[in-house]
Amino acid sequence: MRILLLTPPMTQVNTPYPATAYLTGFLRSRGFQAFQADPALEIVLQLFSRSGLEDISKELKKTFSSQSTTVPESVIHYLKFEEDYLSTINGVIKFLQNEDPTLAYRIATQNYLPEGPRFRSLQDLNVTGNDGLQWAFGALGVQDKAQHLASLYIDDLVDVVKDGIDSRFTFSRYGEKLAASAPSFTPLEKALNSTPTLVDQYLDNLTTSYIKQFAPDVLALTVPFPGNVYGAFRIAKQFKRLSPHTKIILGGGYVNTELRSLKEPKVFDYIDFITLDDGERPILTLLENFSHPEKPERYLRTFVRENNTVVFKSDPSIHDIPFMEAGVPTYDGLPLKKYLSLVELLNPMHRLWSDGRWNKLTLAHGCYWKKCSFCDTSLDYIHRYEVASATHLVDKIEQLIKETGQTGFHFVDEAAPPKTLKALAQELIKRKVNISWWTNIRFEKAFDPELTQLMAQSGCIAVSGGLEVASDRLLKLMQKGVTVEQVAKVTHCFSQNGIMVHAYLMYGFPSQTTQETIDSLDRVRQLFASGCIQSGFWHQFSATVHSPVGKIPSFMELN
Repeated sequence: MRILLLTPPMTQVNTPYPATAYLTGFLRSRGFQAFQADPALEIVLQLFSRSGLEDISKELKKTFSSQSTTVPESVIHYLKFEEDYLSTINGVIKFLQNEDPTLAYRIATQNYLPEGPRFRSLQDLNVTGNDGLQWAFGALGVQDKAQHLASLYIDDLVDVVKDGIDSRFTFSRYGEKLAASAPSFTPLEKALNSTPTLVDQYLDNLTTSYIKQFAPDVLALTVPFPGNVYGAFRIAKQFKRLSPHTKIILGGGYVNTELRSLKEPKVFDYIDFITLDDGERPILTLLENFSHPEKPERYLRTFVRENNTVVFKSDPSIHDIPFMEAGVPTYDGLPLKKYLSLVELLNPMHRLWSDGRWNKLTLAHGCYWKKCSFCDTSLDYIHRYEVASATHLVDKIEQLIKETGQTGFHFVDEAAPPKTLKALAQELIKRKVNISWWTNIRFEKAFDPELTQLMAQSGCIAVSGGLEVASDRLLKLMQKGVTVEQVAKVTHCFSQNGIMVHAYLMYGFPSQTTQETIDSLDRVRQLFASGCIQSGFWHQFSATVHSPVGKIPSFMELN
């Protein structure tokens, strides 16, 4: 049985999303023929090539041929400098793939690339001109400066596609509004059946090539975010048309949170099975059904359609794969050298997200705290907490280094446990395994000078964590288990050991006053000024349906 695993467009283009790597490694360990591909990366590389830009130019000239049509600013600039874009695009992509680093010197002059609307961000830094970006990168930062300029150049082209060809397209999301909190399936279905855009055509052609190349009996689509939903259903539609025998399975983070109460049977015109939470055992159970049709079917956390009704099936006698037995992720089949290292923003943590290729690994399943009132604490991916031994984890790390040749690791835990991090750091040092790594944590008192120094010695370069509101009253309501003073002490310990600290922050939490918001801003300013944190990101609070706040709107009053 041949199984193809895909993460639909769009996701990061600097590193593979880890879900298919995990599932491919697991399925191969169970003897299945499993393959994976990254259509998001392939779409981007096809669009942003000389031939792709030529297709884009034709579409734009066709669309905006009428003088009465309002032409977006991004399109005006692109058509004005069309020849410059055509002559530079292949070189810029190779540069961002680290294949032609010497091009940095020419890009850094700011006389090589056509500079569109996105380059206005340089004016905000007051660093334009031939000596530009001195403030951000210094005299010797030619490579970094060139990466930033090349990233702005690519962002301009993304805007051209979005503004002139396909309004659903962005670099990390595709058709997100069709899925984010959508009340019905109708808008998505309408989009799928409308006249294909150039991006749609590229994705349809790419899907056709996957069918020919892999001839899969089973297609597994992981949908981590709303911006992957449209791409998933477009891929599924093409499979239904060209390879109707292929069984199609849908899962992933978006499914786990947004489709737990699925009732719409039309979804199953495109998808055969929808699974919830960890995918290993539900997929394995489905594969057993496919392999042995003579036996009674069994399911774990799976939606199917029967008599035009959505039915949820889950056999209580079937249990999830223990975390220690989930296998080692593999990136085999993914073009690791073709990913793009982008520096779109000068924020240091954003750079870790978008620049460089990171091996993704989970240290523990779920969250050891699982009390935060705004978090999906009742769902399996948070609630079921399992740890792995440090020996087991470093074995995985060494295997991934051997496979990929890369020593950068992003541990993608909800909140990496301090005890596990201590044991991991000790094991890395003991075995002299030299890596660079970063992860998400809770700012709790366990991260003292001794532990943070040990983490730095083992290769930790950055941590991110939720400060959230910088108010002790609100932190108590959130059940974060930390105080502002504690956060200051912990972040100071990290910074003193050369570990960059990024703080997640929110505003608009229930009962938060204007004055508390102002006070939070000032406390964050103080943390920056004292060197405790180097990066932060504010977002507006929104309740998720599976969180305590989402389930019981009066939760704040009860606590």
